[in-house]
Amino acid sequence: MSNRPFVGARLEEFVFRRVNGVLRRFGWVEAVVPFTGYGTQSQVRVLARVVLRPAAARTQLGRAAEEFLMQRGWRNFLAAPIPRAEVTVKLGQSGIKLRTDRNGYVDVRVKSEALDAGWNHVTIVTPTSLPTDAPVMVVDDDQTFGLVSDIDDTVISTFLPRLFIAVWNSLVVTEQARQPVPGMAPMLTSLLHDHPGAPIIYVSTGSWSTFSFLNRFLDRHGFPMGPMLLTDWGPTNTGWVRSGTDHKRQALRELARDFPDIRWVMIGDDCQHDPMLYAEFAELQPDHVRAIAIRELTMAEQVLAHGTTTVLVDNDDVQWTPESAPEVRGPDGWALLPQVQQILADSEFPVASR
Repeated sequence: MSNRPFVGARLEEFVFRRVNGVLRRFGWVEAVVPFTGYGTQSQVRVLARVVLRPAAARTQLGRAAEEFLMQRGWRNFLAAPIPRAEVTVKLGQSGIKLRTDRNGYVDVRVKSEALDAGWNHVTIVTPTSLPTDAPVMVVDDDQTFGLVSDIDDTVISTFLPRLFIAVWNSLVVTEQARQPVPGMAPMLTSLLHDHPGAPIIYVSTGSWSTFSFLNRFLDRHGFPMGPMLLTDWGPTNTGWVRSGTDHKRQALRELARDFPDIRWVMIGDDCQHDPMLYAEFAELQPDHVRAIAIRELTMAEQVLAHGTTTVLVDNDDVQWTPESAPEVRGPDGWALLPQVQQILADSEFPVASR
């Protein structure tokens, strides 16, 4: 069996390199797109992407036109990633050199001396780009509580995975037209208020190309800000289409490894695979899950999402029923919040005085 990547992955990288050559001749230059990382007081995970962008200064009219276009979802997917680009990541006085993957992504863990808990930043630069600061959420080593939340149909109404509606919402509809799930922002905010310094990590099968939009959406609708673990649409090293469930499994495993003392409240919806994935994780990692909260879609949302009123089930023969992680369900954040608070009140987690 060959150790070479799948033909689709090699073809994709070939196209990127040829396109980059053309764009460089038109004056496009290297730039770093920073994502939000996370870590402990001794190690942080740095996330970013290196791309090509136009170098020419824009007029006022040009900036206004671009701002308008950015409101359309399709604009978020226009990028020219640089495969195997040389990158330097600087944290404090130390720095490391590395190369991006074949899609231009940086995903590296950097060790450092004791960092202050809270928001920090690392500097990322290529040989020809301007230095760019990437935010990093550092969690106190004594923290034992955290939130993991899905995005699609959990905090934002997208009606995934029904393809036509998903594409329409992701690529055509303006940002201001996207709607939050009722009560989810107050729910997440309240749970974090009760546990000062606790992290929230958003784990989604959405594309990294939507990162900027999602950040603006969360901020506009009052959601707590935190790192997002997204994915990249397209070929993988083993096939034409990447697995969303495998991406979430890997993200959860990495959180368990990076934060060995945190037990998570895991929040998702019953439209995709969240109940199965969360229950599976609780079965395999019972010391890392405190509770599971599932938002139940309405009948209309179920029909729009996958054409049936039946809740999605991956395999009738496999049922995960871990006793270590109580599960609650409700139609929105207003219904879920008191149930989760009751579970936490009955547990060993201290609640901060108001």
